[in-house]
Amino acid sequence: MNSNSEDWSEGTTPPADSIQALQESQRSVFEGDAGTLPQETRRTLVQLLAGPVVDGQRNPKVWDVVVRDEAVLRSRLHDLYMDLVLDRDHKVAFLRQVVSDEVDVPILLRRNTLSFIETALLLFLRLRLTESDSQGDRAVLSPQEMLEHLKVYERSDNVDQARFTRQCESAVEKAKKLGLLRKLAGSNERMEVSPALKLIFPAEEIERLTRAYDIASKQEGVALEGGAGDDEGEEGA
Repeated sequence: MNSNSEDWSEGTTPPADSIQALQESQRSVFEGDAGTLPQETRRTLVQLLAGPVVDGQRNPKVWDVVVRDEAVLRSRLHDLYMDLVLDRDHKVAFLRQVVSDEVDVPILLRRNTLSFIETALLLFLRLRLTESDSQGDRAVLSPQEMLEHLKVYERSDNVDQARFTRQCESAVEKAKKLGLLRKLAGSNERMEVSPALKLIFPAEEIERLTRAYDIASKQEGVALEGGAGDDEGEEGA
C-alpha cells in the first residue's frame, strides 16, 4: 500500500497520495464505522498506542504493517502529538511525545514510574547492551545474572531478605512486560536485552541519569514513556 514508506524518516510529512490510497481500500469494520483505515492498520495503531514497544522479532506480522503503513501511521500519530520511532535494523518501534516550543502540546503518553530496584536493573541492562555492542555480540543474560547483580543493592541491615528477593524478581518481570527483555529463541531462561533500550535511553541520557540518580543511597524512581492512558503511571511532560 505504501511502497515508499522507508523513504520517509521521523518528522517528515507522509505523501498525501499514499495515505489516500490506504484510506480508499478501507471497508467498514463495524456498524456505523466512520473510520478510514483497514482493520489491520487500525489494530497496529492501537498496539503502538498501548506500547511501550513493538518488537518485530516477537511480532513479525505487526512489524510488517508498521513498515508498510508507516506514512499513514505517522500522520495519525502526529494528529495526537506523537512521533513514531523506528529502528529497522533491530526491528523495534515505539512512540515518543512530540516536544514543541511553538504550541502547548497535550500529553497522552503515560509514564511508567520505575522503583529504586527497577532503575538499578534498567541501568545494568543498558550497560550490558553497550558492552555487547562494542564487542559485536547480542546482550544475552539469564534471570539469575540479573538477580545476582541486584543483590549489590540490598541494605546490610535488611531483615526481610524474602521481600527483597521478591522486589528483584518483580523488577525482572516488569522489564519483560515493558518489552525491554525478550526471550531468547531455543532457551528456557536466557533473555536478550531489547535494542529498543538504546533508543529510549541513549548513552548520554544514561550518563545523566547515573550522575543524577545516586543509586547506592537514594530510593527514588525515574519515568519511562509507555502507551496511551494513565493506568499504571503518571502523566508528565
